[in-house]
Amino acid sequence: MASLERDPQTPRRFKTARTIFALMMREMSTTYGRSPGGYIWAIVEPLGAITMMTLFMVAGLRIRTPSLGINFPMFYATGMLPFQMYLHSSNAVSRAIGYSRPLLFYPGVTYVDAILSRFLLSVMTRILVSYLVFGGIIVLFETRTALDIEAILLSVSMAAAFGFGVGCLNAYLIPTFPLWDSMWGILTAPLFFMSTIIFTFENLPPLGQDILWYNPLVHVVGMMRRGFYPTYDALYVSPTYVFGVSLICMTAGLVLLGRYYRDILNR
Repeated sequence: MASLERDPQTPRRFKTARTIFALMMREMSTTYGRSPGGYIWAIVEPLGAITMMTLFMVAGLRIRTPSLGINFPMFYATGMLPFQMYLHSSNAVSRAIGYSRPLLFYPGVTYVDAILSRFLLSVMTRILVSYLVFGGIIVLFETRTALDIEAILLSVSMAAAFGFGVGCLNAYLIPTFPLWDSMWGILTAPLFFMSTIIFTFENLPPLGQDILWYNPLVHVVGMMRRGFYPTYDALYVSPTYVFGVSLICMTAGLVLLGRYYRDILNR
């Protein structure tokens, strides 16, 4: 009977899920299990950056209020944390094949498994870190924020999608063209200052707005701030643009990897 027929895809999907989970456990043990403090460092890193920027603005430049809201730590956190989600997820995906190279020679492990395992672990880690940092700031300070969960989740999705897309493309480019790794680091070095983390998009002159609008991270940060500041409309934000750029990068990266990843493994 048709109802008793076995779906041949079910064992394969189950095996893929088990493989991804096993790779995630391996990543957790090697990345966090052997480092001093483990996951604590993932929380200390953004906290240290937010603290230093706050002290610089308040004590160094003597600026009493941020560009948005009344609390410096919250303002910087709404820019820093989505930026770090993109950065960590893209770096994790771009180096997934090199990281799991010995395992990819086994028939049960594919390059897609390696990419998804590192991506999922990176995103879940950054979500946990963001939850703890935002929660701590709200508990410790008067922020006068009102959470819009839908906007916050959309910002997280945009950051993750962009990180995945860029990471997939770099997963092919970095091992194929070794010089690209250094060039990419140089090209993206100013990205922190070009993503409206320490100021708002509206603070820019018209020419600056016209140029930086094409940076997807400006939209990611703007959407996150819309989720915390009820009076901030961020009308310039276009999720369609961010997801579109992410899709193009992801498609190009996966097509190239599908054709050449065995060459990458044998280098």
